[in-house]
Amino acid sequence: MRINKKIANILFASAALTSVFSTSAMAQGNPYEPIEGEWITLPDGRQWGSTSTVYYAGNGNIWVAERCGGNTNCLDTPDIDPIMLVDVDGNILKSFGKNMIVWPHGLHVDPDGNLWIADARGDEKRKKGHQVHKFSPDGKLLMSIGTAGVAGKDKYIFDQPCDVAVAANGDIFVADGHGAGGNNRIVKYNSKGEYLMEFGDTGSERGLFREPHALAISSDGRLFVGDRHNARVQIFDLEGHHIDQWTQFGRPSGIYIDKNDMMYVADSESNTGYQRNPGWQRGIRIGSANNGWVTAFIPDPNPGYARGTSVAEGVTADEAGNVYGAEVAQMRMRKYIPKTYRGTPPPPRRN
Repeated sequence: MRINKKIANILFASAALTSVFSTSAMAQGNPYEPIEGEWITLPDGRQWGSTSTVYYAGNGNIWVAERCGGNTNCLDTPDIDPIMLVDVDGNILKSFGKNMIVWPHGLHVDPDGNLWIADARGDEKRKKGHQVHKFSPDGKLLMSIGTAGVAGKDKYIFDQPCDVAVAANGDIFVADGHGAGGNNRIVKYNSKGEYLMEFGDTGSERGLFREPHALAISSDGRLFVGDRHNARVQIFDLEGHHIDQWTQFGRPSGIYIDKNDMMYVADSESNTGYQRNPGWQRGIRIGSANNGWVTAFIPDPNPGYARGTSVAEGVTADEAGNVYGAEVAQMRMRKYIPKTYRGTPPPPRRN
């Protein structure tokens, strides 16, 4: 097949730019170091389960959702709260959510401080799951979207929703579909939970998805979608119009954008199986949501890991420059702090 010379030049430039972004991040090195050991003490001898999500709560605190000591159905452990508010020193300030959530997946804090969570599995018998929930900061359930325990594809029926994000005007976006063959769509609701529209379908062309695993919204109102099986971040306006796609952040499992539009992307799957972004190193890439430049990279400490998922799947950061990774396979919350050595500092923090 002959390729138009102009198109070939564009493709070459795009590949070169991606290489520059990746090389730039590696050249910057890793300006963070992990806190060794468990820095969060769970109550009553409770053991960590898989945790795929974490989100900055403000005031130095983070919200963490943990899968009740395992990686299956939290309803089978009805006395355990899967959602916890943790301070910078690892103290649990509050917890809630027992017997309400099947399989916690994505977290989001909206502009009013309310906590949203995507419940990415369902229990038809107990009529729970396949929903997104809105909680007050004190754990009061304020809203649920989706039909409890029912998997499908309709205006108010999800099948394993991965993540949720809320825009400044209160509009709600749900990433629906866990796995390459899932619903592969983004569904939009107004602040009352009323259906507005949806966009996307299964595929690899721009605007299509193979597992929209993560969502984040920048300060200027662009929606970033972690299109995991396609190993790219896709960018849309809030009406679903495609703007761009970036591959320099790896194979995205989690995305967090702070108030200064620094973007943190957790890549937990590159090089862990057939067609899983070969040649890329797993870890957390940090860069600008405005121009896409990757400026820092926290590598996966398990470079030889060759299957499934490894280290951070969810990611967030606080205003002191600490980065937090939620780990599914390792069943823990990891905290990275800025290094104090001479060299490239972590991304600048502006108050």
